[in-house]
Amino acid sequence: MSADSNQTWLDRHIDGLRTQRMLSRHTTDNYRRDLNELSEYTKALPGNVAFASVSHFHIRKFASQMHAKGLNARSIARKLSAWRGFFNWLAEHAELASNPVNGVKPPKRSKPLPKALSADDAIRVVAEGRPGKDAQAPDQLCNRAMFELLYSSGLRVSELTSLDVRYIKEDDHVSASWIDFDEQEVHVTGKGNKVRKVPVGKPALQAVAAWLAVRESLVKGEPHALFLTGRGTRMSPRMVQRRLKAHAQALNVPSDVHPHVLRHSFASHLLQSSGDLRAVQEMLGHASIAATQVYTSLDFQRLAQVYDAAHPRARKKS
Repeated sequence: MSADSNQTWLDRHIDGLRTQRMLSRHTTDNYRRDLNELSEYTKALPGNVAFASVSHFHIRKFASQMHAKGLNARSIARKLSAWRGFFNWLAEHAELASNPVNGVKPPKRSKPLPKALSADDAIRVVAEGRPGKDAQAPDQLCNRAMFELLYSSGLRVSELTSLDVRYIKEDDHVSASWIDFDEQEVHVTGKGNKVRKVPVGKPALQAVAAWLAVRESLVKGEPHALFLTGRGTRMSPRMVQRRLKAHAQALNVPSDVHPHVLRHSFASHLLQSSGDLRAVQEMLGHASIAATQVYTSLDFQRLAQVYDAAHPRARKKS
């Protein structure tokens, strides 16, 4: 195999994707673009290297160059996947010692955190009615209760929608999560089936009580669910997301507001005012402080300061 035949091999591979795997024109165009980039990299190597001579070292170098150019991790991963598939195919049609892409990993994808709302914006979102809507309408009372509870207790949206009106144990239903008005808290079964109790603030309790006063008129097939749709079914996480986003947009809140933003705001505001990292960790249902660190956008130095100040065995001797 010579370097001059590189383009021929690429064309044959793309043709096979289109005619044998029946991939769409759009998909094959994307493959061609990624593979042409591989070809350009090989042309830049000393001696215009043939595909059969491309090594693991070369692929790692190409990936590093893409990263240095500012290409994001997702795009690099896509290109490496296209190249890996090409070399697998090439091994079936020509002599190839091994697939040079195997073992080459893209940079770790960053996980951008949602930006916490300011305290004023968070209160606007959960406390103000939607302009042009009857604040006493069942759907608006339901929204107010859900939004208040998300921010008051830092619940995941799946935890919110799993709440029952009270603890119920029957032959066909046992509550996994529920609200307890007497104790002013919610019992939540979160990730890993871990159960935790989280306090509920007075405004949220009042909003839930106002919703419960009209909820009975909507109950149909899901008598235990705390939050119901207009059809009387248990509220879904997706429905909560849509309602919250539309509500925030109607209030002209300058952020893309979704349930995770309210959870993040809950954690950030509570930590800023209390500095109690352990309490925030417990209320969020995190298994480790490391998870809380990521969630609240704290840097490690701040975590170390909190730890040093709080743990009697952590303080350094002077």
